[in-house]
Amino acid sequence: MLKKIGINDIRLGMYIHKIGGDWMEHPFWTNSFLLSEQKDLHKLKNSKVKELWIDSDKGLDVMKPVTSDRAQPNKQTDQPVLVVTKKIIKIPVEEELQTAKKIHAKTKEAVTAMFNEVRMGKAVRVEEAVVLVDEINHSMARNANAMLSLIRLKTADEYTYLHSVAVCVLMIALGKQLGLQGAALKQVGVAGLLHDIGKMVIPGKVLNKPGKLTEDEFAIVKNHPRRGWEILKTVFQVNEPALDVCLHHHERMDGKGYPEKLSANNLTLYARMGSICDVYDAISSERCYKKGWEPAEAIKKMAEWKGGHFDETVFHAFVKTIGIYPIGTLLKLKSDRLGIVIEQSEKSLVMPVVKVFFSLHSNCHIPFEIVDLSESTDSVVSAENPQQWGLDLEKIYLILHQLRDDKFG
Repeated sequence: MLKKIGINDIRLGMYIHKIGGDWMEHPFWTNSFLLSEQKDLHKLKNSKVKELWIDSDKGLDVMKPVTSDRAQPNKQTDQPVLVVTKKIIKIPVEEELQTAKKIHAKTKEAVTAMFNEVRMGKAVRVEEAVVLVDEINHSMARNANAMLSLIRLKTADEYTYLHSVAVCVLMIALGKQLGLQGAALKQVGVAGLLHDIGKMVIPGKVLNKPGKLTEDEFAIVKNHPRRGWEILKTVFQVNEPALDVCLHHHERMDGKGYPEKLSANNLTLYARMGSICDVYDAISSERCYKKGWEPAEAIKKMAEWKGGHFDETVFHAFVKTIGIYPIGTLLKLKSDRLGIVIEQSEKSLVMPVVKVFFSLHSNCHIPFEIVDLSESTDSVVSAENPQQWGLDLEKIYLILHQLRDDKFG
């Protein structure tokens, strides 16, 4: 039976049928799920949600009032017994950042070597990719924001290699949001790391051409998913998700992608994830032929395309993962200050944690201040173009990673 209840009446074991309000105002990628984790109950109670619908046929009902001093369990019922696990405390992003930087640099070096060996006709060292993915996954388990803050730091010359690292990071983050664990999470990470391996058979003059491609050149580029699949197919250690994402990360929900023009019914979850992560990093990165969009602009553009291009449910999960204002977004605040997004808030997608560094009123840099907008009277006025404020990617990187009590200038 469906019942509408207030947020104060929710408890573990209930089946959430629908959460009231806008999907951006609650911390979950889906509206329907069994509430079985203490951390999810905490997130829900600390969100802006005021009411929701439960299905008492699939989970627990509203608690009945207790009339005695001590409630006794009803042994006649077959309600599930829920074990509350201890909440894992995240490491602060500053503590994880140095480790994340080392892992990121190590992965960049290894991927560059691995891809260049493929270019020379050698086999893919998949076992090395698995080790790298494990290290990335462990870092993100400690604090995902550290690794996510590094993925945009790449030049046009480094794009092919660091794009693969970025998609790996995004796939792991998205996989966690979708509930993937263990081997499945590792597999999507490996899929992200190897998804563009087919680009190694594209001639450099085509792959790095700064101008518009000819029809023949574009046909060569469009063949890279299949060529990558053929390369990975020869390696027995490669699992199915990696093959799937490699071949299908340029497919679209409306069937207008390539190389097989598959539509929604024929696309796996892994392919849908790969498409979103690949496009986000591609359009927010500097390429040899164009400047990248700012993270918030990239999310906005993708939201406009999602009907035909992306799976809407998986895209919502992706936005929940990186935010409406992803890490590194420059924001103008109501307090007449500028700040860089450094983390996402669990309470709201539109109220991230920012590092404030500049006063527009005084027109000068100020000591860093960390502001969680979900717990502040301050709020977002607009996402800004950093170049209009004299900031490039290197300066944004410095602001992100300097200690919070420093002053930028």
